[in-house]
Amino acid sequence: MWTLPNILTISRIGLIPFFLVVFYLPYDYAAYMAAVVFGLAIATDWLDGFMARKLAQESLFGAFLDPVADKLMVAVVLIAVLQKQPHIWIAVPVAIIIGREIAVSALREWMAHLGQQNKITVSRLGKWKTGFQMVSLILLIIGPASPMLPLNYLGVMLLYVACALTLWSMSYYLLAAWPGLVGGAKG
Repeated sequence: MWTLPNILTISRIGLIPFFLVVFYLPYDYAAYMAAVVFGLAIATDWLDGFMARKLAQESLFGAFLDPVADKLMVAVVLIAVLQKQPHIWIAVPVAIIIGREIAVSALREWMAHLGQQNKITVSRLGKWKTGFQMVSLILLIIGPASPMLPLNYLGVMLLYVACALTLWSMSYYLLAAWPGLVGGAKG
């Protein structure tokens, strides 16, 4: 359990309270520091997977914990950004993205229950969604602290791209899982 990749994943969860403290500090530079903390979390997300493959330390615990850490960090950042910028044009994609993560997690759990978890593996589309989401969140964290640059507007636009990719990837997962969803008699 205590492999380097798993330690990196656990550290990403540990960065969540640190991110929140830094995000809410009453200093001009707090947004930049929070973006760095979030960037560090993004880096550990990439690095833990790379190290697990490189060191041949892939594990069931890591496979379980990695998406949990990702979803926790992203949900916390989305909610913090929305709390600082309570606008409908941010609330809608935040609700869609968090709702999709809950739905896809439940879908994966159901498909695993049916023994068909391999039908809903992570797709390239999901990777693109994650990339746009991470960049948009960094821009939305920094945006209000940089009124001279249109970072916030760019962040909102990229959040909508991430939201569209979120819906597209969710439909991809639902279509792949559909036979298992309608064919199962449990419930």
